[in-house]
Amino acid sequence: MRFWHGKAAARGAAAAALALAVTGCGTPETDDAGGGKSSGPATTGGGTVTVGWNQPLFSMNYMSGNGHATANYVITYMTRANWAYYDPDLNFVKNEAFGAMRVDSEDPLTVTQTIAQDAKWSDGVPLHGADLLLEWAARSGHFNDATSEDVETDESGVITSVTEGKVYFDAGDPAVALIEQTPTISDDGKEVTFVYSKPFPDWQFNFTDYPLPAHVVGKRALGIEDPAEAQAAIVAAIADKDTAALVKIAKVWSFDFDLTAMPTGDDVELVLSCGPMLVSDYVEGQYVTLKKNPDFTWGSPAKLDEIIVLYNEDPMAQVQALKNGDVDIILPQVTADVLTAVQGIEGVSNQSGYEGTYEHVDLTYDNGGPFDPATYGGDAEKAKKVRTAFLKTIPRQQIVETIIKPTQPDAATRDSYNLVPGSPTYDATAAANGYAAFKEVDIEGAKALLAEAGATAPQVRLLYGKSNARRVQEFQLIHESAALAGIEVIDAGSDEWGTKLGDNSYDASLFGWQSTSTAVFEPAANFVSDGQNNFGHFKNDRVDQLYEELETETDPKRQEEINTEVETILLEEGFGITLYQFPSVLAWRDRVKNVSMTPIAGTMFWNFWDWEIAS
Repeated sequence: MRFWHGKAAARGAAAAALALAVTGCGTPETDDAGGGKSSGPATTGGGTVTVGWNQPLFSMNYMSGNGHATANYVITYMTRANWAYYDPDLNFVKNEAFGAMRVDSEDPLTVTQTIAQDAKWSDGVPLHGADLLLEWAARSGHFNDATSEDVETDESGVITSVTEGKVYFDAGDPAVALIEQTPTISDDGKEVTFVYSKPFPDWQFNFTDYPLPAHVVGKRALGIEDPAEAQAAIVAAIADKDTAALVKIAKVWSFDFDLTAMPTGDDVELVLSCGPMLVSDYVEGQYVTLKKNPDFTWGSPAKLDEIIVLYNEDPMAQVQALKNGDVDIILPQVTADVLTAVQGIEGVSNQSGYEGTYEHVDLTYDNGGPFDPATYGGDAEKAKKVRTAFLKTIPRQQIVETIIKPTQPDAATRDSYNLVPGSPTYDATAAANGYAAFKEVDIEGAKALLAEAGATAPQVRLLYGKSNARRVQEFQLIHESAALAGIEVIDAGSDEWGTKLGDNSYDASLFGWQSTSTAVFEPAANFVSDGQNNFGHFKNDRVDQLYEELETETDPKRQEEINTEVETILLEEGFGITLYQFPSVLAWRDRVKNVSMTPIAGTMFWNFWDWEIAS
């Protein structure tokens, strides 16, 4: 329950450069009537659908710090069972065929999750409470004894080593951390009970997608071949707080499931499935092939025999592939040219709207740059004035008018960090948080603040995706506007922007956050001190206090008040500014039925099990 497009979001960019060009060269061959430019007639039942996507899979553990990205989520979503999912109207739909989530007690909050008796991994091993217990141990942070000094990373931010003997699960979720007692597992292994230390209104979002196979982690970490014994060893290590075993378990959980091509030999266990689809092939940087899981009965089985996810980060190349018949469904980053091209393809339907992702600019607080109090002898007020001056120069309305409205005529600036436009409390929050006052630039106001701070011609290094055409345009507009106030915005664009987030090599960053749920506490990781997505190292005691209160607040009115106060502080302190909600265009060949999208991380894959070939 975090925002995507964080540090891990672009960690497949290098591999994406290997993706296919305009044509389908290198597209995997299929032997059924459903694939690509099939010469045979399309049939109902079975068949192959090829999906164009912009970033390759790089981890089967999307809950690790490294693997936490939409590129990984969309693959694991198709290969893991779930207790619930979101439809296009953001209804939280429960999968009762898989199991149940029930509240046993309100005080203390006690929740039990049940796993279907027939549910099993694709190697035949039954799903077991050990899988959930391991996920809790990893994400709660309760077992980590490694400090930042114990963890080394490479220049792109990927962890390379951890001090020997230290437990380090590469994860952390304050919501899961509220479960302080070790969860209990029923005798048959099919029920896990969680006891929360505080009331928590978002409990149902904590464990909705099925986690990693504990028996595989136990085998790789502890050398135990028998699956049941491996599961039992995981449970014992956690219950006994066995540091020696947990060091090995944490290492496997954190790093072994990272991959950029189809594993071979014993490593095939890294792509085990317990969902409707199975990973059957992965050619690095090019495509992932998923085949129907013939044993899946604990949910809606897939109607297709095969789904191929074909990688290419170039939106127009995706459109051309759709036109050529090399792909069947695309959800490219939309521009006016992309929209026009999609709408001109015969035999293709499209749906325009908005994604769950929004664009924003965040500032860096502690890198010795123009927004760091240390630059002004520790004077926090001067640094804040320079931050506010820069935000006043960002041409939010011009960006919307120039870049977004040509594809979405009703587009407007997004005036809230935490609320999607159109949500019940968005208008009230946007009216109170002050963001609307920054809709248009205020060059004279920016100049006055810079003069008060004694900041002469400050330089701001702006990080963004160098190969992203839309962000190149945004950078140019920001560069030109800031120059009018005497601020030089330096081009720090990079194709490795995602791996640079948080490394202090820049002063401002331009990227997007995408929501994975409707949980009110979800945005906390972006703004609390030491939050996983707080890449600018913003620290504010009041914001921390407010999110601590929000963790357990069940009154919607008070939730709204807390959120509004948080957003007001973010603007007053110069955390950054929001720009716009991402426009979207989903396009699909008419040979495919039941295609639609949800505005959060499931995107067009939300109901992949219903996709079928039109007769």
